[in-house]
Amino acid sequence: MNVKDILDEKGRDVVTIGENASVSDVIAQLADKKIGATIVATDDNRILGIISERDIVRVLSAHGAGALDMAVSLVMTRKVLVCSESHSIDHVMETMTNGRFRHLPIEEEGRLAGLVSIGDVVRKRIEQVEREAEQMKSYISG
Repeated sequence: MNVKDILDEKGRDVVTIGENASVSDVIAQLADKKIGATIVATDDNRILGIISERDIVRVLSAHGAGALDMAVSLVMTRKVLVCSESHSIDHVMETMTNGRFRHLPIEEEGRLAGLVSIGDVVRKRIEQVEREAEQMKSYISG
């Protein structure tokens, strides 16, 4: 089971924002879309960074209400770990756990191709374990 399986099921559409948008713009986008992070990307879908609720909390703590007018480029996480559609779900779970983040962009040929959340990965892994258990039960009783 790999990332492609998740994207085939949930889709490849990703919410993005430009690096010149304000923190206030990001907050509005996250609230409107009911998401926890957005990818900062160029018009041709090259990943520049990611900005999450955690990034926003940190900048608000450091700069107060003035942070709302700051550019996303000043707040976003620039060192973004990515994976490809061919990576296994186990690899993605390990990457997210070790990095302590909940969203992982999928990159193909240098461009954003999707996004998986820890919820997507855990849900798919549970489905896989349940399917394997059912197969074992069938094998034993068969």
